[in-house]
Amino acid sequence: MRYVQFMKHPLFSRFARISVIAGLALGGVGLLLFTLGISPVDIGVTLARGSILSLQKFGHVLTIWIPLLLCSCGLLFTFRAGLWNIGIEGQVVFGAIAATLLLREENLGLPAAATLILAHILSFIGGGLWAAFAGFLKNRGGVNEIFGGLGLNFVAQGLILWLILGPWKRAGVASMSGTEMFARELWLSTPPGWRLAPAALVIACIAFAATAVLLGATRFGLQIRATGINPTAARLFGIHPGRTGLLAMAIGGGLAGLAGGLQVSCVYHRLLPSISSGYGYLALLVVMLAHYRLRPVPAICLFFACLAAGSIQLPIVLKLDSSLAGVIQGACVVSALLVHGLQKRQRGEL
Repeated sequence: MRYVQFMKHPLFSRFARISVIAGLALGGVGLLLFTLGISPVDIGVTLARGSILSLQKFGHVLTIWIPLLLCSCGLLFTFRAGLWNIGIEGQVVFGAIAATLLLREENLGLPAAATLILAHILSFIGGGLWAAFAGFLKNRGGVNEIFGGLGLNFVAQGLILWLILGPWKRAGVASMSGTEMFARELWLSTPPGWRLAPAALVIACIAFAATAVLLGATRFGLQIRATGINPTAARLFGIHPGRTGLLAMAIGGGLAGLAGGLQVSCVYHRLLPSISSGYGYLALLVVMLAHYRLRPVPAICLFFACLAAGSIQLPIVLKLDSSLAGVIQGACVVSALLVHGLQKRQRGEL
């Protein structure tokens, strides 16, 4: 009874909800670590040292934050439309393939800057088409977007392996280490000693701003929201749910594809089998933790990026597996879902 009164109290603001979520997550992880005889303080210090306590390491954090933010923005389009875009990993991969298609060609006769711009446009188109195919399967073939997306993830992963070990293999070598490095002038320029390209940071910020405008201040954003809330009612207002959902999938996949393009042009400078680095699936956790709202997404992406970058230090300093960062991420998401579920229950929605 006291819990219900507290949840209804006006002081239970957004900040209070975040505090409860963080408390539940950190408390659960802390109890687990204490049971295993591991100091949570040591974990926290090690993660901080490996992520935010030096400019160079924070630059590495931002190289994770950028594709994670792009994927999360893309997922917001599809979630608002009531669609589960589980195929986002394949869209990242296909965007990377599309960019590589252009960047590996050395005889295009175009300036390097123009080639890079075209490569990133092509990555957006490639990811968007791959996502639109999942939407087409849903609209025309009755294939649920979850299963269609998962199937296309496997196809994209098989395609990238075939390209790396076949047509795009390194001269005389079929290696899982990836394709040949791109020409140096086709790398996005980075400050000395950094892996972060300022242009990639600008692209991510522009994509976030564009997402905010499209979803929050346009007729198209209203149509997406109406489609996600009630497709039947949306038809009464002249909105075509299938077409709107397909366009939302294409835009979301385009942003994921752009993340893949930046992975090959900015971070690795070649195509790798693991080019997506799991950022698509991690973005699903980000969006769920943000409760499908845009505003908290950059901060949550930064938190997850710090965990991912800092976890590299765990086996080196504390002899712990780096997968502990995944435990913390999962605990945060479960705690958030628990809080939102309890709120719905006390409002009588469950």
